[in-house]
This record gives sequence, C-alpha cells and structure tokens, in this order.
Amino acid sequence: MTVDFTTDRWNRVKDVSRAWWDGNLKRPLIQVRRTVAAKGQEASEFEGAARHLLWDESVPPEKVVECWERDLSRRRFYGDAFPHVWPNMGPGVIAAFMGADAHNDETTVWFTPREEKEISDIHFAFDPDNKWFVRMQDVCRLALECWDGLVQVGATDLGGNLDILSTFRPSEKLLLDLYDHPDDLKRLTEEAHDAWWGYYDAANGVLQPANPGYTAWLPVFSETPYYVLQCDFCYMISPDMFDEFVKPELAESCRRLDHAFYHLDGPGSLPHLDSLLSIDELAGIQWVFGAGQPGVTAWPEVHRRIREAGKLLWLSASPKDFAEVVKQLGSAEGLVWVYDWEDGGTDAEINDFLETYGAA
Repeated sequence: MTVDFTTDRWNRVKDVSRAWWDGNLKRPLIQVRRTVAAKGQEASEFEGAARHLLWDESVPPEKVVECWERDLSRRRFYGDAFPHVWPNMGPGVIAAFMGADAHNDETTVWFTPREEKEISDIHFAFDPDNKWFVRMQDVCRLALECWDGLVQVGATDLGGNLDILSTFRPSEKLLLDLYDHPDDLKRLTEEAHDAWWGYYDAANGVLQPANPGYTAWLPVFSETPYYVLQCDFCYMISPDMFDEFVKPELAESCRRLDHAFYHLDGPGSLPHLDSLLSIDELAGIQWVFGAGQPGVTAWPEVHRRIREAGKLLWLSASPKDFAEVVKQLGSAEGLVWVYDWEDGGTDAEINDFLETYGAA
C-alpha cells in the first residue's frame, strides 16, 4: 500500500498554509479529497473501524495503523489537501484519560463517571500513565515511524473545559452549580485547564518533531501549535455566565496557541459569538448550524460578523453552497473548505472548481 503524496506537495501545503494563517494568501484554503478504488485491493477486516480498534485493547497498534493506511491508499488529494489521520477516540476523551468510563457503539463514544460526587469532592489532574492515553500515544508513535513524515498525524479531540466537567457532574447539576457553587466550579475549570494542557503537551511530545506540523480533528495544517477549542455546554448558559465561567479559560488557551480555532455549535451558541470575537488571539471560527437547521447559505449575517471581526472561517458546504456563500461575502479570502468529493467527480471537474478560486 502506498500513499499518493510527495515531498514537493508537502512543501506547497506548508507555504500556502503559512500565507493563509498570516492573511497573505488572497484566496481560500481548499482541501478536496476523493476515494479511488484500488485495483485488486481487498477490504481489510479492520476497514473503517479505527475508532473501535482504538478502544479494543486486544488489537495491537499495528492494526489501527493498517486501517488508516488502507483508507489513505485509496485517497487522492487535490488543491491544498494533504494525507492526515487522527486518533478519533470521541469528543472529550480527556474524561477517560482522567478516569471516566468510555462507552463505544457504532456511531459515537460517550463517557460516564465511575461514581457521582459532589462538586466539592471532584478533582482533576493530569495522569500520564492512564492506559487509554498511553495506548493513543503508542498508536501515534507507530504511525509516525511507519510514514516518516509523509502523513500528518493529528491530535485527538480532548474536548472543551466545561464539557469535560459535565461528564463528572451531569449537566443539570452543573447548571445549578453555576449559582450554588461558583467557587468550586472555577476551581475545577482551572484544574481541567491544567490537565488539558498536560495532555496536549505530552501528546505533542510524541507527535513532534516527526510530524510535518500540527493538525486537530479539523485538519487545517499549521507549522506551529494549533487546536480547535470548544464549549458545547455553553448553549445552556447566558452571555454573562459565559464571560464569567468560560471565556477566561478559553482566552488563556488561545494565548498559549499560535493558531486557535473555536467550534461554535448550533444556534444556541450564537449569543456568545461577539464575546468570542473579542478574543484577539482567537484566529478563526468553525460555525456549525446543526441538524434540523437551515443550511449553510442561510447564515450570511453570522459569516459576515466573523469576517468583519478579522477572523478566519471554516465552512462545511457542498461546492454549490460554497460558491453561494462566497457570493454573499463578496470574496473567498480567509475561508477554509475541506470536502470529500465522492459523488462521481472527475479530476477535470475538481480541477475546474479549484481553478475558480486559484487553488488548482
């Protein structure tokens, strides 16, 4: 099995990404991938199951990497796309790294505390010897050895600060804690912050310097530290509470990263957008409108607010909808678009689209 990519193409990805982060690219980042059936290549019994394999201790790391490589060997990369993988153990996996139980089914992973405690009795700390954290590191280390810099190995989805806390203190109780136990909640926010950075730095101790650079579960490439921050819990709280309990920790994490994105999830999170945009060190926003909501072209005012604040914008859209959003905004600068072109697209069709935006 081979991955269809070269050192020259990696150099282009690095140059283009550097210019985009710096605001000098004058066009969008466009990553297009397409799956091509390999002649004579049979499906592996582990195909498409990397997430499940990561949680199965009986499966050696080699099998996880084999699953990733089979997927990558079928992919072709266009525009600013590059080969990448990441150890997808479910959003908020840091809860399992700190002792929560993980539950893994066909579609998702969720975490529960081994016992429910009063908020005053909950404490968080970085545990470098947690078996799941060690397993993730072992898999990533092997992948880096196998590919020798040809494939970017991204960081796992550690999760948002209060989202992690809500694993150990169920949301309905955590909401009351905002009123009844604000000091304990702030204490835990600081402890979670310190643990989060312990895991982030330790993971990068494995990923760097063998990796070409940095990626997260949103595969934007950066040569220097980058991550996607989030707080899905915030859709249940007011802007004042967001500013008191969430924003300070987010701003501190943004200051510690060279390139920070924020995952803004659903209309219930929009009341916090202005507060987020006021964080100077926040580079960009991924706006996710959510299931059952109008599509990506129905939110031009949200896209404009993000752009007018000088932030980069991740778009999840079809080629047609991407073009419509660009029309609404008046230009495509500062956008990043990652798309799996799996509906029978040909090389010519893909390249024609890329040429429209200067990304061919």
